[in-house]
Amino acid sequence: MTTASQQKPVLRTDYQQSVASYWNNEKAPVNMRLGEVDGLYHHHYGIGEYDPAVLDAGEDAVIEEMHRLETAQADVLLDHLGAIEATDRLMDGGSGRGGTSFMANQRFGCRVDGVTISEEQVRFANEQARQRGVADRVRFHFKNMLDTGFETGAMRGIWTNETTMYVDLHQLFAEFARLIPLGGRYVCITGCYNDVTGGRSRAVSQIDQHYICNIHPRSEYFKALAANGFVPINVVDLTAATIPYWELRAKSSVASGVEEPFLTAYKEGSFHYLLIAADRI
Repeated sequence: MTTASQQKPVLRTDYQQSVASYWNNEKAPVNMRLGEVDGLYHHHYGIGEYDPAVLDAGEDAVIEEMHRLETAQADVLLDHLGAIEATDRLMDGGSGRGGTSFMANQRFGCRVDGVTISEEQVRFANEQARQRGVADRVRFHFKNMLDTGFETGAMRGIWTNETTMYVDLHQLFAEFARLIPLGGRYVCITGCYNDVTGGRSRAVSQIDQHYICNIHPRSEYFKALAANGFVPINVVDLTAATIPYWELRAKSSVASGVEEPFLTAYKEGSFHYLLIAADRI
């Protein structure tokens, strides 16, 4: 049976069209070369200290170390999902080329559905699932995470890994509240600007421009979560933990030019890197 939401177009605004076009055409070396290390393609940043010895060991060593830090970030996100059984179902909101989705399936053995408005990312990630032999458990869909069309209460947990800056948070968390039953969990890792400093800094605005996104203030996350029946159980400030990754990336051959704004924003305190785990009540 086709639901009303499935009949709606996936891309509903000019902005969504522009974001989809960006990711359909994106083949940045910082994403592709790191993914080639072990076949896990991430579209997020890393956490933890890097081994300074890699700077003298050649570019391949730097790439592998950056990938290790990005995979460590995804592991921390998955740690906060709580107890997940193989019979559960999870959703990756803004799933990119599938890295975190595959890690979740490897860890929990459960079904994972990734959604993204990039048809190229869907194609790439589903091909990865076939190559990994998990296409029956990990599937990627050309869907809008603001209105997925999945059945109500279908997901034991949902995460977003650096994707919330592309959407309205109240609309997003309303959809997640529909999908997650009482007692389920939502986990978010995101960059957000510091309300205390009084609006977007120049560095944060440069990040917005680079990624065609709209970074939210920190306070907006907690307002939107509370308004939609989510109560945070863990809030972790990962800002200090991500700075070494950006310092290493700035020295690498895959630097994209956005490294300096990130480092400036983090170090001046105008930008935070947060993990929020919230239960549906």
